[in-house]
Amino acid sequence: MCNLEFGGVKVKEPSEGGRWRGCCYERFVQPCLVELLGSALFIFIGCLSVMENGTDTGLPQPALARGLALGLVIATLGSINGGHFNPAVSLAAMLVGGLHLMMLLPYWTSQLVGGLIGAALAKVVSSKERFWNASGAAVVTVQEPRQVMGAVVAEILLTTLLALAVCMGTINEKTQGPLAPFSIGFSVTVDILAGGAVSGACMNPARAFGPAAVANRWDSHWICWPGPLLASLLAGVLIRGECDTGFFVGDGKTRLILKGR
Repeated sequence: MCNLEFGGVKVKEPSEGGRWRGCCYERFVQPCLVELLGSALFIFIGCLSVMENGTDTGLPQPALARGLALGLVIATLGSINGGHFNPAVSLAAMLVGGLHLMMLLPYWTSQLVGGLIGAALAKVVSSKERFWNASGAAVVTVQEPRQVMGAVVAEILLTTLLALAVCMGTINEKTQGPLAPFSIGFSVTVDILAGGAVSGACMNPARAFGPAAVANRWDSHWICWPGPLLASLLAGVLIRGECDTGFFVGDGKTRLILKGR
């Protein structure tokens, strides 16, 4: 048997008859299924917490619910797929070498479908009044140009913190550790408490897409794409670069410049 590494996760390749079939399933199919399942569970909890709490996503209930849910999902499923459940996180992981480029689109597809399922399940179990009062947990409407710019910048900065927590906690060898799932969940809680009133603190295009599609509310949906994806690029630069002052934070194996052996 040989060991394969995929998305930061080491998988043993099966021997005997069904070796290649089992290997392909564990390397390609199973991670995508786990991304779908985890995204559905995480977004179900996130949407339901907003519906049951009202429209103010900056309040503690949705912040704690989303942060704890993400930490638990990563702790239970993350060893199979790397624990992304977010297109922006998958992009950042790919940029720092934690995900193969070939798997990026399958991961994104699984996450978006999971977002749809999670949002739909939240609609099913919530009362019709609470669902529509919260606009199906879709992103709040931002109308003024200054508010739009502030929301985009907030999404970039908030998602950068989340992407750094994931990449440094689960991919970067110098800083990865067993408490990574909970530090990632804490980063989501902190981001929502700090920026929920500014941008909704979505940080996750799949989290925005699912509720928007189920409730057919697309007013501010676009904000949750450029902000988090630009944050992924920023996180990739911070982790994969290097300079004399040590500003960039990746380890020697991850950095593109001054790469270690």
